[in-house]
Amino acid sequence: MMLTPVHRFRDIERTPEYLQPEKCVPPPSRASPGTMWFIRDGCGIACAVVTWMLVFYADFVVLLVMLVPSRDYVYSVINGTLFNTLAFLALASHFRAMLTDPGAVPKGNATKEFIESLQLKPGQVVYKCPKCCSIKPDRAHHCSVCKRCIRKMDHHCPWVNNCVGENNQKYFVLFTMYIALISLHALIMVGFHFLYCFEEDWTKCSSFSPPTTVILLILLCFEALLFLIFTSVMFGTQVHSICTDETGIEQLKKEERRWAKKTKWMNMKAVFGHPFSIAWLSPFATPDQGKADPYHDGDPRSLL
Repeated sequence: MMLTPVHRFRDIERTPEYLQPEKCVPPPSRASPGTMWFIRDGCGIACAVVTWMLVFYADFVVLLVMLVPSRDYVYSVINGTLFNTLAFLALASHFRAMLTDPGAVPKGNATKEFIESLQLKPGQVVYKCPKCCSIKPDRAHHCSVCKRCIRKMDHHCPWVNNCVGENNQKYFVLFTMYIALISLHALIMVGFHFLYCFEEDWTKCSSFSPPTTVILLILLCFEALLFLIFTSVMFGTQVHSICTDETGIEQLKKEERRWAKKTKWMNMKAVFGHPFSIAWLSPFATPDQGKADPYHDGDPRSLL
């Protein structure tokens, strides 16, 4: 029997009897609005800490090795301000991407009472996740690390210790963009500083000894080049995913497209907010998602 992508990747049940609601524990009481979202994953926490340490290392080398010893005050102030502003925005974006609920579906709501409230009609289809026992909306996928179904899940990123989904994709895109920018900026400054040191006495171009200066600059150059390539590619794939309105998982699994097709500009506004403004570049501005998803309005029949 040939299985379609829908049957291959989704747990589809057509009648309440096959959903096995008796195996589901009633969902816990809704958390208070002030509850912080945080994934307790050792690998993810370690990667997030390493990310911050690498940014702080780059800032240390830029300021204390290259800019502070420089005799050009204007050059130091302009580049120091620009680099630290971009670094601050990168870390703020990382913070928001890590601590924002990516779009988790209520856990354990596939109970008998909830299924009966759906008032299913013959031929109607609902989606159940057997792992977290949830009735999930369309385009939701289960994350084995978060142990939840995530709406429009693109992938789980250990560097932000969170899934990239419907609610935090903007912050993840900004994080990759700002990291790429500070990496490029650091590479340019390292190149100019090497030229300056070759032309001048190495003992005068840095407050550190020449061997220490060379080692610090080479490490920064390697770090910046590596992250420039990585985050630029990730930024490009994320923008392409947003424009095509197809998540990374949907592209990988080649799932059948069952949602309305919109223009690229509408897809961008759905992620970054409506209308277009400077807030698109701010990790502190929460994007206006427009009309609330009916799933959150308490009407379970909207899932069908």
